[in-house]
Amino acid sequence: MVRHYSVVGLGKLGASMAAAIASRGCNVIGVDVNPQVVEAVNAGCTPIQETDLATTIAANRERLRATLNVDEAILNSEVTFVIVPTPSDTRGAFSLRYAAASFSAIGRALALKRTYHLVVLTSTVLPGATRYGLLPLLEQESGKTCGPDFGLCYSPEFVALGSVIRDFLYPDFNLIGEFDAHSGDLLEACYSSITANAPPCRRMTIENAEITKVALNTFVTTKITFANMLADLCERLPGGDVDVVTNALGLDSRIGRKYLTGALGYGGPCFPRDNVALGFMARALDTEATLAEATDKMNRALATRVVARLQPMIRPTTTVAVLGLAYKPYSHVLEESQGVTVAKALAATGARVVAYDPLVDHPAGRELGVHITVVDSVAAALRQADIVVITTPDPAFHTLKAVDFRKSGSITVVLDCWRILAAELAGQQGVTYMPLGRSTDDAVNAARLAELWAKPL
Repeated sequence: MVRHYSVVGLGKLGASMAAAIASRGCNVIGVDVNPQVVEAVNAGCTPIQETDLATTIAANRERLRATLNVDEAILNSEVTFVIVPTPSDTRGAFSLRYAAASFSAIGRALALKRTYHLVVLTSTVLPGATRYGLLPLLEQESGKTCGPDFGLCYSPEFVALGSVIRDFLYPDFNLIGEFDAHSGDLLEACYSSITANAPPCRRMTIENAEITKVALNTFVTTKITFANMLADLCERLPGGDVDVVTNALGLDSRIGRKYLTGALGYGGPCFPRDNVALGFMARALDTEATLAEATDKMNRALATRVVARLQPMIRPTTTVAVLGLAYKPYSHVLEESQGVTVAKALAATGARVVAYDPLVDHPAGRELGVHITVVDSVAAALRQADIVVITTPDPAFHTLKAVDFRKSGSITVVLDCWRILAAELAGQQGVTYMPLGRSTDDAVNAARLAELWAKPL
């Protein structure tokens, strides 16, 4: 049984993966190019913000350490997970520059090693990247041959920021793209000892695993976008309510309820770029990924829809409070955030914009621009607001009461993109409540349908 692991890349996912493996009683050496990250891990501290990471690192200090030296990590482990950034390039593909540097360094370390070693790429890449872009670097730098001398797998994780440790230890399934049966056998055995819920394992060729990872993410985003389309339609129907519709749809086993809420779109460091990358891959292989490209286009248009609903109410003196800047609850990440996009679009209308997020501080908020002020409490945001936009279903916003929105002598408009305050705010004095995905003017919507069907064919 493998008891000694190394993890190359201690970023958002790698640090959590290393800590999670250590929590299962294994010895783990993390590798990173940033000395501050290495020092933090060796001091028993978290190098990044992530749920349960600080406590997991602190509880497993005797089994988890970090180094700047790849050789040290490889020589003192049996299996290496590589989880470094693969940023989007100008073509929409995933760049291999960081993965290539890591694989070259691992290859040089393998040259010094006499025993078999398994290298597992976890970073998201496109089909062909592992076998044809990275494997040659391992063989060239090590002077060894994949198969008899070392193993190689592509095995991405299906985790979400804010719940990485839990998702890693309790996955729905493990995906293994294997160079050969020996590599796959060893990695499957590793997952059997690491994961806590005995998940199914799917083993396949490296290329099939690469497309499976991107396909899963693009399917989820398509489902999200479909629900968002339904939300827009329901707003235009008398009595329309996207939750009523999607709750019924979700009962069908072919569909399911997950990711079928109907609200603002998806964001973050993974989902938006995967649709773009699938489009690139399709063009490179002389075919099309029209659905993925349409999903991306629709998702990027959602902020415009929100601003259009509020535009008639915005005056030069209007202050809009945006509640939720991170791309999702339990995360501080602003990348591709719908809340940030909405805030910037509102500021472009001339409105004064204040914003609050439980995990986004003032320094992080500076990148939003000079026309957006990040405040340190939800009360500070609401105190100034004529209009409030709730862009994430963060637990901090679920507990708000009608009194929090009321202002003497004026009415506060609340656009609730996730409908989390419907029971509290609907029909309350001093508040105009606008739930995204529900009809707010049944008379106008009914008249529209009556006109449509006045002369049935």
